[in-house]
Amino acid sequence: MRTTFTAKSETNEEEEDTKWEERFRTFVERYLRKANDNTYAQSSDVLRTFIEEYDLLKFDSIEGESEKFFKAHDLLAKEAPEIGPGFWIRFTVHFNLFCGTVVALGGDEHFQVMRGMERKGEIGCFALTEVNAGVNSGLVVDTLCEFDREKNEFSFKSPTVGSKKNWISQGLTADYAVIVATLFIFDDEEKKVNNKGPHAFLCRIRDEKTKRLLPGIEVGDMGSKTTGNDLDNAWITFDGFRAQKSCLLNRYADIDDQNGAYIKKEGDVRQMDAIGQRLFTGRIAVARAALTFCEEVFRDTKAYSDQKTCAMRGTNKTLSFVPQLKALYEEADKRLSEINAFVVFCKKQLIKVLKVRGTPSLELQTAIAVCKIRAVEIAIELTFRLKQEVGSYALMSTARFANSDFLQCCKFAEGDSRILSQKLSRDVFSAYLRENQARSMREASICESIRRQIKKFKDDRNGEYNKIDAWDSCWKEVYDLADAVCERVMRESDFEVDDSGNDQKTNPSLYARL
Repeated sequence: MRTTFTAKSETNEEEEDTKWEERFRTFVERYLRKANDNTYAQSSDVLRTFIEEYDLLKFDSIEGESEKFFKAHDLLAKEAPEIGPGFWIRFTVHFNLFCGTVVALGGDEHFQVMRGMERKGEIGCFALTEVNAGVNSGLVVDTLCEFDREKNEFSFKSPTVGSKKNWISQGLTADYAVIVATLFIFDDEEKKVNNKGPHAFLCRIRDEKTKRLLPGIEVGDMGSKTTGNDLDNAWITFDGFRAQKSCLLNRYADIDDQNGAYIKKEGDVRQMDAIGQRLFTGRIAVARAALTFCEEVFRDTKAYSDQKTCAMRGTNKTLSFVPQLKALYEEADKRLSEINAFVVFCKKQLIKVLKVRGTPSLELQTAIAVCKIRAVEIAIELTFRLKQEVGSYALMSTARFANSDFLQCCKFAEGDSRILSQKLSRDVFSAYLRENQARSMREASICESIRRQIKKFKDDRNGEYNKIDAWDSCWKEVYDLADAVCERVMRESDFEVDDSGNDQKTNPSLYARL
């Protein structure tokens, strides 16, 4: 009886998943495929309709329905070669960066706000990146937030031009924002204002009725782009914008209602580390999106070349059998299959962690970074090479190359690939200096080369040197090291987790497991 029930339950679940996907495709057909020249205002209204009327994803689906969360991203990525990347980015900004951060860092009061947003079809943005902290700078936050104990409010300020938030997707149309700002709060014991580091705040930024920006907020358009102009990208500055104390996402830190003191909760978790966790789901989604885009371009191009006949050919008359193009199709099929298998494997491991609201192990974090770096670079390389091989067809509006800058977006989204590569190299090099060994011969050899070059750089300057300049002096070897790490992690790893989100430390070959 129990077995029968389980089988029936699984069948029902499959049927529900099929119906869900059919409804999602209906939404795409109705609102996206036939309206790929939307303005950003129209595009934002499409997302509002998706949230309010279609009810296909909830704000907490990232944890409760992770498979649907990723599947939705995949389905939209399939449309990107035709309609451009704008709506895919808008979608992931709302459901991953905005909603995901609230789910990861918020409490019950914030979840109530999110449910209210769903009922009203309201949308959010993620206000993190700043002028002086772009994709090649890492996570630096100069936007200030001071707590006013008497009024029980926070006051936000952009003190310099460099602290202006920029490239904030959906920033011109969003009703709410997760604002990341450095928190300053008065300490009674020390009798001074202390810097508590970056924190995340869930804030309404537009009046619910008039839709006008609230006082103390100014926004502007980043300007026209090569692709994705149905997505608004904004700069945002704050000058005395005030928000209630309850806007602080307080899972890991809060302010005492009685005395206004700063309180740490759930262990010694750094707020920036907690905020950065949202990037893990985003990196998987971006990796899959880049690969899906590339696959769709190859599929459509091959359909064309399969029927395109060429003069002065041998037995096989079509363009697809020109040797260099035939070889590229075969190579792409193999490489895309391999990286897709790795991304899917990492996604499944991450889903186990998401379901228990856990934190990915360092091994899984590294693997997810490798997913993003390798998937995007392979997609860019193969798509560009294909474009060079199909002649004038690549110029036609009916071809799928026009929106290839989507892959450029993927390269700097959710952690610029160069920054991720630098981090991989720094972590491995630091471990090499401590332990005088690495996890592959190639990594050990490159680490030793970097060590010697940095020593020479230091000796040439009599010990007076800047560490960043020394590191930059061997930048080619640094990226070679990152490539070696990616190669090793894809070959074998030990980040598999159990159903409780715990690292099993199994260390078998990845492909043996797959």
